[in-house]
Amino acid sequence: MVDPMHFEAHADTYGEARPPYPPALWDGLRRLGVLQPGRRALDIGAGTGQATGPLLAAGLNVTAVEPGPQLAAHLRRAYPDAAVIVERVEDAELPENGFDIAIAATSIHWIDLAVALPKVHRALTHEGRFLVWRNVFGDPDAGTPFREQVARIVQDRGTPPRPGRDPEDVSALTAELIRSGLFTVDVVRTFRWNIELNDRQVFRLFSTFSDWTAEEADRAAAAVRELGGTVVEHYMTWLVASTPAKIPCADRR
Repeated sequence: MVDPMHFEAHADTYGEARPPYPPALWDGLRRLGVLQPGRRALDIGAGTGQATGPLLAAGLNVTAVEPGPQLAAHLRRAYPDAAVIVERVEDAELPENGFDIAIAATSIHWIDLAVALPKVHRALTHEGRFLVWRNVFGDPDAGTPFREQVARIVQDRGTPPRPGRDPEDVSALTAELIRSGLFTVDVVRTFRWNIELNDRQVFRLFSTFSDWTAEEADRAAAAVRELGGTVVEHYMTWLVASTPAKIPCADRR
């Protein structure tokens, strides 16, 4: 089984190994009007601050929830202006109507939505927004020789796919949010982008993937060397923006 605390073992390198979210995503968020200075943001599963940092830079007041103690320590050092809660969001005490936006950036698939969605709903103001986005490492519409090698490595595992909802499936997440009755989905967008990586960068990045072993990451790095030393990776980032459904106070539990 994939371990959600896998990232703790890579806390020292996680922030540098993972590429930042693309500028187009942040431009999209600005167009939605959610990155306004002074707003209160809840960053769920914050890691080492890939979203916390840009939110602070935009002038928001950020409370970051991160269950990994080592990741949280890095987050505190990098962004001392953020309030950091070292807990799972399912267990954290969150103030009612305490946030203008809540985000889950490449973290929603680790969360028990049956527990977390009602908590996030209560924590948001009635005019708040719940923003979920994810980097998908490997655009399925952009095949490359390197991606053929990656697919071969995955195929060689001979293991069944991860159980439960496909974490890269934006339509499945959107359906879950709507089915909860707690949120109305307003926006679904996809941003496509690319990045050039060398073999060391590929090894470090793939080592952070929770379902990849070090040996598999080394095979991916070797594939980069075979292909000339660098590869252009085609990625995409999807965004789902929703608003809290208007539910009578007596039912917000």
